[in-house]
Amino acid sequence: MTNPLLLLFLSLSLSLSGGGYAESKARGQGAPYLPRVWKDAGGDTLNYRFREPDKIEKGKRYPLVVFYHGAGGRGSDNFGQIRDAGAMEAFAGAGLFAGRPCYFLAGQVPKGKLWVDVAWSSLAHELPKISDSMRLMFEVIDAHMANGNLQIDPDRVYAMGLSMGGYGTWDAIQRRPGLFAAAVPICGGGDKSRVRNIASLPIWAWHGDRDKVIRISRSTDMIAAIKAAGGAPRFTELKGVGHNAWSACWKSQEMWDWLFAQKRRAD
Repeated sequence: MTNPLLLLFLSLSLSLSGGGYAESKARGQGAPYLPRVWKDAGGDTLNYRFREPDKIEKGKRYPLVVFYHGAGGRGSDNFGQIRDAGAMEAFAGAGLFAGRPCYFLAGQVPKGKLWVDVAWSSLAHELPKISDSMRLMFEVIDAHMANGNLQIDPDRVYAMGLSMGGYGTWDAIQRRPGLFAAAVPICGGGDKSRVRNIASLPIWAWHGDRDKVIRISRSTDMIAAIKAAGGAPRFTELKGVGHNAWSACWKSQEMWDWLFAQKRRAD
């Protein structure tokens, strides 16, 4: 006869391991980060997480935050992208979904792949061919914005990412500047020769001056180029900080206030 206590123990053990534990953390308070898989017409797939505001009022529209994770979030578990760098805890601490109601999307880059096919140690790069992950992420964004059952405000789509995702954020806004209302690239870099199309876009970049993984010049070069093109981007250089600029960025209430105040500007 099977011991019911043994069955209970096994059940609890399974729920605290692998996907079960991930799902319990991803659920947290309020609406869960729903795990989904996007499949394009050619059969290529992208794991992603989608979250709604904790409360949705009928007839009201809400911003969409698109998050580009760092290298630590890569894989196939469809969880690493929101675990990366303590993202879930940071977003909860900032009041996203409740105090700052919004929709949220975060794709997961497969292991060994990149948001942008550029070496992190490079001091400059030209916009390469779009990566599969970035292409699929755009399809995910477009599909959700076209979904009439969602109350996404098309004039308040925000891009944010760190490290590998900082590169991803710059890449996304340079490829689709008209899609986004604002961007927060954290310790990343873009193509400084092609900034004219993002000169009018509200951008607030963050970087630590002691970052040895991605040099701060990747951010300062972009900021200087955008200013030369007539833009007015914001930049926070974190003194004495290495490759974890996201910690200070996410704790900044000023940054979140600024981001959620942005609306897409008419051309």
